Amino acid sequence: MNRGLEKFYELVEAFESLPTIGKKSALRLAYHIVMNDNYCGIKIAHSIENALKSIKKCKRCGSMSENEICEYCLDESRDKTKLCIVQSAKDIFIIEESKEFDGRYFVIDELVIDEIIKLQDFIKNNEVKNILFAITPSIANDAFILFIEDKLKDFDITFTKIAQGVPTGVSLENVDLLSLSKAIQSRVEV
Repeated sequence: MNRGLEKFYELVEAFESLPTIGKKSALRLAYHIVMNDNYCGIKIAHSIENALKSIKKCKRCGSMSENEICEYCLDESRDKTKLCIVQSAKDIFIIEESKEFDGRYFVIDELVIDEIIKLQDFIKNNEVKNILFAITPSIANDAFILFIEDKLKDFDITFTKIAQGVPTGVSLENVDLLSLSKAIQSRVEV
């Protein structure tokens, strides 16, 4: 480490700690902000600060929101009978971009009893008749789906999951929109 550049290397390390950012990219980003575009760095820092202060989980579905209840839960034009279960709130953005789903969402990032009770309450309060699991295909996630189905067996619900177009083991954020659209259109009963 160059003496006198500790702050620069701290910035490089901060960038490097982000997903998908390696050493070279982190170095390029830090250099750009420090040497070429100070305003960009200040703007990014301000945006990060505002996001950390303002964004929280929706109390109903677990999506991201600047309010207690997110835009998807408040949107009366969305089909209350359809529910898409995802494992990450960021997956909702990807599904929305596909324009293939017009129902509500529910985020289950871990299988804990509180989440299951919250899901059961959500289903009761929203007249849900069809659940779409938009979860990265894998053996572990198939077990995840079976567990949730078992916990919801007392409800009159049809279960489907995304089908062709999403390769096994690939995260939704890495799937192109055409493949995701095809997977939602061709969902299968589970």
